[in-house]
Amino acid sequence: MTDPQLGIFARIFRRASADEVAAAVAAAGFDLVQLNLNSFGLATIPDVDTVDFAGIRRAFDRHGVTIWGLSATYNMIHPDQGKRTASTHAAAALIAHAPELGATVVTLCTGTRDPDDIWRAHPGNDDPSAWTDMRATLDRLLPAAAAAGVRLGIEPEIANVVRDAPAARHLLAELGADAAHVGIVLDPANLLTPATVDRQRDILSTAVDLLGEYVVCLHAKDVVESGYAAAGSGGLDYALVFRLALRLPHAVPTIIQDATEDDAPRVAAFLREHANP
Repeated sequence: MTDPQLGIFARIFRRASADEVAAAVAAAGFDLVQLNLNSFGLATIPDVDTVDFAGIRRAFDRHGVTIWGLSATYNMIHPDQGKRTASTHAAAALIAHAPELGATVVTLCTGTRDPDDIWRAHPGNDDPSAWTDMRATLDRLLPAAAAAGVRLGIEPEIANVVRDAPAARHLLAELGADAAHVGIVLDPANLLTPATVDRQRDILSTAVDLLGEYVVCLHAKDVVESGYAAAGSGGLDYALVFRLALRLPHAVPTIIQDATEDDAPRVAAFLREHANP
């Protein structure tokens, strides 16, 4: 296998400006990012009228860094309908500007009924109303994605309403033709817990079989007793991950998450080593 196309979360390199973030990313040896605008002090989903999208793109271009994806994460099933509606309106406006950054994917969070933490599970996530609300929210975002020519990145995550690969596959089937505007962000660690890591071959193989044609990137972090950590520090078998990636119908980037600036070179070396055992 050739070296994986490695990118990194821009928010690992928090700075005061887009130019400083891009410079730090490039200095660390990366030329691809998933961008969260909070990397340089903006809100993840800001008032778009206050953002110089063209200037951000120029800053990253100057340093030879491509913005692969743009984060528009918010709680798509927040229990407060007013907050949910306002966030959805703002997210749709942000999606419309994604092409100005060069982004081809806008990543989302399918949400939780927990009102305070979008990454915390809630028993209400399993209620049919949670799925109904998620679909209603997604249906408001799909026209913006179609108009902008970008895909909405759906990431199966145990704590969210689209909690695993079968749920993601069900969503894609339900969307029908609109599934063309959706891509799957496959984070193997999000599909596992310390209790299920010994079954990762079956769980991850099933995910690739169910979702492969829609996968647009891999996220790279690891599973540890306390939750998640940088790749190479837990129980995730990355040699297995990269073997499974060969079954995808197209090459996709691997985006490093949950690393520190100082640890990013080690994580990159670890991933390259396991992509080429």
